[in-house]
Amino acid sequence: MSPIPVLESCIPLPIEERTLVEVTQKAKDWAIMHGAAMRSKANFSPDSLNFAPFILVPSSFPRKEFEKAKHLQTIINQLMHNVAHDEEFLTTTLAETIKVDDFTANLFNVYKKVLANGFGQALSLGLLRSDYLAHMFEDNSIKQVEINTIASSFGGISTQMMPLQSFVMRELGHVDKLKNMPENTALSGICGGMIKAWELYEKPKAVILFVIEDVSYNICDQRFHEFYIREQSPHIHVLRRTLTEIHKEGKLGPNKELFLGEYEVAVIYFRAGYEPAHYPSQDEWDARYMMECSRAIKCPSIHYHLAGTKKVQQALAQPEMLERFISDPEKIKAVGQIFTGLYSLDDSEAGNASYEMALKEPERFVLKPQREGGGNNVYGVDIPDALRKMNRLERAAWILMDLIQPPISKGYMIRPGGKSPPEIVDLVSELGIFGVIIGDVDNIIWNYQAGHMLRTKLSTANEGGVAAGLGALDSPYLLD
Repeated sequence: MSPIPVLESCIPLPIEERTLVEVTQKAKDWAIMHGAAMRSKANFSPDSLNFAPFILVPSSFPRKEFEKAKHLQTIINQLMHNVAHDEEFLTTTLAETIKVDDFTANLFNVYKKVLANGFGQALSLGLLRSDYLAHMFEDNSIKQVEINTIASSFGGISTQMMPLQSFVMRELGHVDKLKNMPENTALSGICGGMIKAWELYEKPKAVILFVIEDVSYNICDQRFHEFYIREQSPHIHVLRRTLTEIHKEGKLGPNKELFLGEYEVAVIYFRAGYEPAHYPSQDEWDARYMMECSRAIKCPSIHYHLAGTKKVQQALAQPEMLERFISDPEKIKAVGQIFTGLYSLDDSEAGNASYEMALKEPERFVLKPQREGGGNNVYGVDIPDALRKMNRLERAAWILMDLIQPPISKGYMIRPGGKSPPEIVDLVSELGIFGVIIGDVDNIIWNYQAGHMLRTKLSTANEGGVAAGLGALDSPYLLD
């Protein structure tokens, strides 16, 4: 196998020890003072924060691929919008999955019930995030890891990473390098989408509802959005409620308005509802159904949520499938190039061939379920055991994906409770591009790219979720 390339660092490493200790402490304090922080899972308290794990200086990323990802986002927004509004495609694609995956089946049941009774609101708001790794075997071309259509997080905190790392770079005497660190408009871009959706609802006293978990560890990221909306549009009130609270407080008005107490809801922004634990009883599913039936503009609506499943991603990677949703041949080609190999594992000739392929060469693949939130995938040598424990039906709840092999960068990962001074480690970075789209089945009202995030993990770690405790926040240093 070819040696893994190492990207050139933004500054010479290592940093002299005394300087490193001093600048690391300053950076930790900067992070806490500017809200680049999270509640501790180990020692949870609603009254205290830890800084969010971060990389001390920005990680290198190919400029050409960064610009490509940004350029593609409006096409991907349009693609996912069209997918979400194609009932036949969603139904056919998820038919086998819903037989064996109870959570996806429950989401699909909500979708079918809403379809039968009529959508209360034709408009949907998509706040999407398309995630990429550079692939070293294709000249570091980006390959899509996944597309997130619900609770696409870290738009808030990520906006703080470029200023944090710029501060560190200045402290280290590298002001000349700041020009290679792109500005990040994720917070204003995402919140702008919510504000636009609120305006389209045309009820000045209506509110924006954030659907939240029972315990929010990633509180700063959510509050950044809430506080930005309040700052930009002081007349817009933001409520935070769990699915359980929405079931208790919520009701539909005579014209399918969603009311929580005396508040009419214009926009629903889901930061929960993407995993089974968020629905401990039928009450939470009833709350989801009530919201989906309502006039409120959902982010995401149930069909957008289903469009983000891994099974749909796998179906879209088939060359002929993109033609169903995109008419421009150049756009089809551009999107097709970012897809890596994705394979069905259902009980069909193709699915059984994929199964055998995974058993023979498991190190080439990642096994993915229909889940968001990180920590659910199976990698490499662990795949055969996982597959052999499944029957043929159960396999349909999973997809197989070619393992993308990104180049390495070197840097310092700063975590609460980490070593002092920190050590230089080998890192790999995953780029997320945010997108906003608002429209109905026939018309797109807004469609734009809305900033970025960079998550960086140890090169030896399989998963990279920051909220799941496996990665660190970062920002790109663009290499020509």
